[in-house]
Amino acid sequence: MFRLTPTVKVILIINFGLFIIASFLNFPLNDIFAMRVVFSEDFAIYQPFTYMWLHSTQGFGHILGNMLAVFFFGPMLENVWGSKRFLQFYLIVGIGAGVLFGIADFVEKYPLKKDTEEYIANPNADDFYSFILDHDVRDYNYDWFNQAYAFSEAYTNNPESAEMRSASMDYVNAIYKFKVDIPMVGASGAVFGILLAFAMMFPNTQIYVYMLFPVKAKYLVLFYGLYELYAEMSRSPGDNIAHLAHLGGMLVAFVLLKIWDRNTTRLY
Repeated sequence: MFRLTPTVKVILIINFGLFIIASFLNFPLNDIFAMRVVFSEDFAIYQPFTYMWLHSTQGFGHILGNMLAVFFFGPMLENVWGSKRFLQFYLIVGIGAGVLFGIADFVEKYPLKKDTEEYIANPNADDFYSFILDHDVRDYNYDWFNQAYAFSEAYTNNPESAEMRSASMDYVNAIYKFKVDIPMVGASGAVFGILLAFAMMFPNTQIYVYMLFPVKAKYLVLFYGLYELYAEMSRSPGDNIAHLAHLGGMLVAFVLLKIWDRNTTRLY
């Protein structure tokens, strides 16, 4: 008979509790505790830990998807490992996924930081046009991009204007701040670690997809991993899912399970 285990219960209570505080009490938890790139003014050292307890407040889909996975797969792992080890696993995988995502986020956004600094040091019409093309914001705000593009044409026609030079720096700083300060929240890194651990420990367990189609756990998790890799490599416009955090969670979980397995004492 299914039984909700102690650590899983605490994880569900904390996540839903914080979601209610952020969504219905309008407390800006995501502004403070979401994960940001290390050179953002809003970055804090605690964010690789706190991001994993928060979810998008734009609806219930994000938190429900993650917490249902914890609810269904977490208890079996906690029953095998015990509450202490399951909590260790959840925290290590979640934090590890956040750190790996942070490294990838740094690599992706550092060119923006460098280009912004170079432009502010030497603003001119040609480089402004290159900047808005290289650091496109159409996926986030198409009207804003059109406005910047129209301004670029006017700036090109009047490149000596001090007023336009100043306005161009405002545009560049706004684009920089907008893209650098995009927050990352969610327990997905830890959840994907749970899925991988479940597939490694119970590979032939049948999981009913949409409660209709039976699939063995090992094949389902393999599909998820390949899909996340594909989705990251061919990221479509408007895709705001942190696929690298999902893959990072699976990677950290795999390494951690191998370390634990190697350090397990077997008696014969």
